[in-house]
Amino acid sequence: MKTIMKKIITLSMLFMATVLFAQEEATEKKFSVSGSVDAYYQTYLTAPDNESATFGTAFAGKSGFAVGMGNIIASYEGENVGAVLDLVTGPRGAGATFNTDIVDGIVNQAYVYWNVSEGTTLTMGRFNTFLGYEVIAPAANFNYSCSYLFSSGPFSHVGLKADFDLGDDFSLMLAITNPWDTNDISTSGEYALGAQLGYSGQFLNLYYDSGNAGGLGFEIDYTGGFDLSDDFFLGINAAYNDNDGSGFYGAALYPQLATSDSFSIGLRGEYFSLHGDGDDLPSVFATTLTGSYTVDNLIIKPEVRLDALTNADGGIYGNIIDSDGVPTDSLAAFTLAAIVTF
Repeated sequence: MKTIMKKIITLSMLFMATVLFAQEEATEKKFSVSGSVDAYYQTYLTAPDNESATFGTAFAGKSGFAVGMGNIIASYEGENVGAVLDLVTGPRGAGATFNTDIVDGIVNQAYVYWNVSEGTTLTMGRFNTFLGYEVIAPAANFNYSCSYLFSSGPFSHVGLKADFDLGDDFSLMLAITNPWDTNDISTSGEYALGAQLGYSGQFLNLYYDSGNAGGLGFEIDYTGGFDLSDDFFLGINAAYNDNDGSGFYGAALYPQLATSDSFSIGLRGEYFSLHGDGDDLPSVFATTLTGSYTVDNLIIKPEVRLDALTNADGGIYGNIIDSDGVPTDSLAAFTLAAIVTF
C-alpha cells in the first residue's frame, strides 16, 4: 500500500508540474517584446558632407555619424484577440510618422485585432502600409537607404482592415482608412479605400482617396519576388500613381545573392518618374549596392548609392549638388549602417 501511495503521489506531482509548466508556457506566448536599434555613417562621394546635399528619398539623409531609429514592439496574443504597440524614436521614426518636431515617444503602430474565424481577421488602429516592397524598420529591408517608390507612397494607415485567407495560397485584404498618412483623425470627413490580392508571395495592391487635403489619389502597386535558386532571390516592385492627372510611376528590381550563411550582397535598380502636364518631366535612375553581414543579432550593411537624374538639375524631392554646391544631375554616397534586432 505504501508503495502504491508513493507512486500515486509521485504521478500527481509530475502531473501538477506538467500543468503548471504548460500554463506558464501558454502565458509566455501571450506577451512578447521585440525591436531594433540602428545607426549609420554616411559620406557623399560627389558632394560636400553638409546638410545641403540629400537624396530625394526618405530617411538616412544625414552626413557623418547619425542615428536611424529605435523601436520597441509589445505584442499581446490571446486565443482570438490581440494587440500590438510599436513605439519608435529617432529621426527615422519621426520622419515615418511626420512628427519631425518630436523625437521621443512616437507611435508607429497601435492596433487591435480579432480572429473572427480561422480564415478571417479584423484589425483596427494604426498599422504600417500594405503598399510597396520596403518597410519603415531597416532591419526588415535589404538595402539601408530607401527607394523613391517607397518614399512617395503612404507609410501608415489609420483605420479598419479585414484579412481573408482564401486557401490555395490566395489571400485578400480590404481596408477603409483615413486619407493618406493622416496620423490621428480625419479632419476632412473623407476616407480612403484599400485592397490587396495575394498569391504565393505575389501581391497586387490598390489604394484610393479623393486627393483632397494632400491626399495620394489613386495608386496601383505590385510587390513580389521569386527564388531563382537556393541562394539567389529577385524582388520586384512596380507602381503607378495618379492624382487629378499628375503623379508618379516607376519600377525597381532587387536581385540578392547569399554567398554564405552570414553574408549576402544585393542590388536595387530603380527607375522613377513624375508624370502630368508638359513634356520631359523629372525622372531618376537610382542604383544601390548593399552588402549584409550578420553576427548574432547584429547586421552590418556597407552601401554605395548613385542617383542619376534627367530633366531635374537639383533632384526630385532632394537636393542633388556637386562638389561646389551647384545643382547637378547625379549624387553618390557611401553608407555604413549597423542594426541590432532583439
